[in-house]
Amino acid sequence: MRKEIQQSESRGKYFLAAFLAPLIWGFMSIAIRWVKDYPAEDILYYRILTALVILWSFILIFRRSVLHTDIVHYRSLRPAEKKKIISLTLLASVLIFGNWFAYIYAINHVSIQSAAFAYLICPLLTAVLAYIILKEQLSTVKKAALLLAMISVGMLASGSITEVIWSISVGLLYALYLIIQRVAQGFDKLNVLAVQLFVCAVFVIPKLIFNQHSIPDSATFWTTILVIAVLFTIIPLYLSMYALTKISSTTTGVLLYINPLIAFTLAVVYFKETVDPHKYIAYIIIALAIILFNWKTIKRLSKK
Repeated sequence: MRKEIQQSESRGKYFLAAFLAPLIWGFMSIAIRWVKDYPAEDILYYRILTALVILWSFILIFRRSVLHTDIVHYRSLRPAEKKKIISLTLLASVLIFGNWFAYIYAINHVSIQSAAFAYLICPLLTAVLAYIILKEQLSTVKKAALLLAMISVGMLASGSITEVIWSISVGLLYALYLIIQRVAQGFDKLNVLAVQLFVCAVFVIPKLIFNQHSIPDSATFWTTILVIAVLFTIIPLYLSMYALTKISSTTTGVLLYINPLIAFTLAVVYFKETVDPHKYIAYIIIALAIILFNWKTIKRLSKK
């Protein structure tokens, strides 16, 4: 009996980590709005550079053994496998760079609702891409759920095509990034992110130098960038990775919907964004699509 209690408490820690990651991400729009007056590219560039320095410092101080294991593993690969890993890493870096820029721009210059909707449809987009690219099978129920999602997108497009374009752009870039993460296995995810940030920085630093961007001198800007880099980038990612060591990916996948639900609530309640009546119908349809798509997982989790 005591052993079962200990196992339950142990799993509880991992479940809490899986819950906290999307919960933290859900509030990211508040921090990004603090620096709304700055160009989206500046926010992105300094987010990348700050996260790069902090993450590599953390890895070199606390996770050197994990880094060494990954280096040894990479050296053991055949030349063709090394080339594949490098190509996937470069592509993933481009996609996460684009996703972060589109997300920041959408929040500050389009609407928070568009960013929230992007992460509502992202898991569905990921499933479609996995079906097309990775040849993963989709059940009839899941195909019906995707059809409902398309109806919802169509309804939103009838109101504001701009918001829908940005929503799909943010969601599609991240969905493609997740597909690559599925393919590129065998390496520690935190190390992978650190390398991807390095690749992004290789692109960012010349841009900052040759475009002669003046370095912001506002304390608010740098405090916000530090919050975004640590609280909304490194910490939730680490919590998500920690959770996945004991909690199934399907469980964490369902919990990820906490992020857009909080973001949408903030958009309406905190930022006072108006919501057209037809949008509520569209959101109800996408909610039904999500429930239908994850029905087997929801039933399994409810039994547990």
